[in-house]
Amino acid sequence: MKRLFTLAFFPFLLLLLSGVSFATSEAFKDTIFNPGKLKPVDSVLKVRVGDTAPDFTLANLHRKRISLSSFKGFKNVVLSFVPAAWTPVCSDQWPGYNIVKDLFEMHNSILLGITVDNAPTLFAWTQQMGELWFEVLSDFWPHGATADRYGVLRTDGTSERALFVIDKKGIIRYIDVHDINQRPDFGVLMKELEKLDP
Repeated sequence: MKRLFTLAFFPFLLLLLSGVSFATSEAFKDTIFNPGKLKPVDSVLKVRVGDTAPDFTLANLHRKRISLSSFKGFKNVVLSFVPAAWTPVCSDQWPGYNIVKDLFEMHNSILLGITVDNAPTLFAWTQQMGELWFEVLSDFWPHGATADRYGVLRTDGTSERALFVIDKKGIIRYIDVHDINQRPDFGVLMKELEKLDP
């Protein structure tokens, strides 16, 4: 039944999400820094599909420390690395996940958003974007250590735009190091999560 609902819902969802800008407030748009077109890949992956996902512990916006290993055994995890707060594509990508929250829940999955920005910057940015249902984690210090462990830390100190799907056993099942100038396709991610259903 879940698969039937997902398949019926996908065409509508993809139509809705194609070309939709989620950070639509004019006041918010005025605060976004435009870095211009960036070189798509500037890092070397240190993990592969089938590897055990490197564990980490990072602080969320309320100073609570969140460990990847705390979800092992009961939740699939999607790691969403984005390059930097207050930039256009990042400011569209994360609010977009609010629309597909139910699909994450349907596939017994949670999302962890990670950037190398410090917590005060992330707090201000997420307040401007509006409420996000998932944890936003700061990989600020040691700077980019988690991004580096996964091999998505760029030479300029930001991270790649990357998604890692990790199953309940802690195994990496999907990796997308995306063109840093584009938002990853929600439909592809949902299909990868569907593969983890029993």
